[in-house]
Amino acid sequence: MFDKSEEKLLTELAKKVAFLAEDPINEEKRRFWHRHNELKGERPAVFVHPDGAWAELLPSESLVTNHYLARHFERILRQRIIRHEYLPDDVPIERTLRVEKVWSNSWWGVSPKFSAKETSGGSWHHIPIIEKPDDWKSLKTPVVEYNDAATKARWEYINGLLGDILDLELAGNVYYNFHLMHWYCDYRGLENMFMDLILEPDMVKEAINFFAEGTISMFKQMEALGLISLNNNDAFHYTGGIGYTNSLPAEGFDKNHVRLKDVWGAAEAQEFDSVSPEMHEEFVLKYERKVLDLFGLNGYGCCDNLGKKLDGVPKIKNLRRVAVCPWADIDDFLPVLKDKYIMTWKPQPAYLAQEKENVEAIENELNTGIKKANGGRLELILRDTHTVKNEPERFTKWIEIARNAIEKSWMG
Repeated sequence: MFDKSEEKLLTELAKKVAFLAEDPINEEKRRFWHRHNELKGERPAVFVHPDGAWAELLPSESLVTNHYLARHFERILRQRIIRHEYLPDDVPIERTLRVEKVWSNSWWGVSPKFSAKETSGGSWHHIPIIEKPDDWKSLKTPVVEYNDAATKARWEYINGLLGDILDLELAGNVYYNFHLMHWYCDYRGLENMFMDLILEPDMVKEAINFFAEGTISMFKQMEALGLISLNNNDAFHYTGGIGYTNSLPAEGFDKNHVRLKDVWGAAEAQEFDSVSPEMHEEFVLKYERKVLDLFGLNGYGCCDNLGKKLDGVPKIKNLRRVAVCPWADIDDFLPVLKDKYIMTWKPQPAYLAQEKENVEAIENELNTGIKKANGGRLELILRDTHTVKNEPERFTKWIEIARNAIEKSWMG
């Protein structure tokens, strides 16, 4: 499958990751996340997710392999090595490597259209392809298909190459986040969506219900095909944080048939940031709750300010995480969430993107936010850092500031 030079490189990288994973601190971090996600943590968690800044930490052109799957594994292994070098947060370095099953998803049967980006990291806008209510009928319920033969061939090859070095895990899907309003905007456009809430409310509800029912069908197809894999491990949980918990899998677990209730799920409606709590409930949240009922634990929110929309969010079944975006105020969340849910706070990433890292602003923000969160459950998730000016040590400094702020401002 890979050429000899690719096999040699992946073997060398795997050995280095295996060595790093032996550090006892990784087991300490795992135990910490288990306590944290079970609402028993002694302090806030610290997690840096470089997002767009990975393009600076690990540029695509720096990858040596050529085969698409070899590049996939090379990227994962190099990211773990870089995390060890520059990101001493609470994320452990694992020796487990997922080998993904081969499967496909037809999604909604029609591809949305977008304007071309002027730069690789630039913006775009939707080109609406739904012009009248009947046009929604062109969309179809997703169809999931599994390729058993290709999966077995992939597993046998990767296991033969790396199985003696790393703990390989044959995995289907580990990410169960869905985006009903995002999909609506993909086909209808953001401005049209806002107008539709007033002029075509029934059309919006029918479309969102279609996406919700289609998503339920999609996840249940995955379950029937054996494509549901556990994410109570180092898998990223969309709202923030990572999945380590003893609360999953659910009672009656069969390792040969993982169920939806054995895994974390997540949803968000960022496009509704400026929409009223009442319309948030009416047009999207009640449909999201229906899908989230499938999962054993859930998170909600992303970059939308939920501070004034917390009446309906705690009604989500098995809710564990709620996002607190950079422009939200923790004061709005603590009285409602208390110590019953994790506040997934995403501090401002822009302070790392300036010509000079704004240390003073970072210190002020983190100390202020952590003080406000006392009495609740908190995690600090640094995301959306699309540049650190090619200075990965800025992440290291942010983590140092975060740990100092926790020591200074967290009372437990």
